[in-house]
Amino acid sequence: MKAMLLAVANVFALLWQVVPERLRLYAFKALYVLESRGNNPRAALKRLFAIQDEWEKIVSERATALGGGEHPKHRLIHYHDFFIDRITDGQRVLDVGCGYGAVARSIARARPASAVTGLDNDIGRLTQARNSNNPANLNYVETDATKSVPSGPWDVVVLSNVLEHIADRIGFLKALVSTTGAAQFLIRVPLFERDWKMPMRREVGANYYSDPDHKIEPTQAEFRAETAAAGLVVEELITPWGEIWASLKVANKVANKGAP
Repeated sequence: MKAMLLAVANVFALLWQVVPERLRLYAFKALYVLESRGNNPRAALKRLFAIQDEWEKIVSERATALGGGEHPKHRLIHYHDFFIDRITDGQRVLDVGCGYGAVARSIARARPASAVTGLDNDIGRLTQARNSNNPANLNYVETDATKSVPSGPWDVVVLSNVLEHIADRIGFLKALVSTTGAAQFLIRVPLFERDWKMPMRREVGANYYSDPDHKIEPTQAEFRAETAAAGLVVEELITPWGEIWASLKVANKVANKGAP
């Protein structure tokens, strides 16, 4: 059904694009202006934010199509390098929630002496990951990481855009600390404080998450509080591109390292 609707959309798109671009832009602007009018600016903003969310989905889908099925953010914002630069060649790396394996592949290629394992419970994405051009030091495991992970010990756990999908994040992190034996966690999550429109969205009752499955998009304070409650110590935290990129150590391993 979706494929049929997209095929119909492609036909109408050809007809629509016969209209001069300037006129099409004026038409869109006129519709937005009409949607924004009325005596209740709060309600108008809520409606406009909902339109913006749908527009963002379309932009992301077209960007992924341009990237041949891989979102261009992987190459444009260089967040893979944040993980790679903090992993020593030869370490055992567990990429939890690896999706179609873009981050895991980058790590495995850059750190050829490391054993890298990507985990995901989405068989469709894992199939895409397994069918990609993977180096020999990378493998994938289908599992729900909230229930089980492959036996370690692991040196590094990578969580790239995963924590925000978890309701019990503290419990999840505690379990990973216990079951992986890893001393280092590398985490990337969307940051609430990325734009003034986030608190405005919350204020007017609009959606302020970038994905409907997100349970949180934390402030820096919230991120630090939750990871500390899970027994992790933030050693580095930066906020490029409206995201948190953090390197954390397990608290008791930091304490033991400093012991005589």
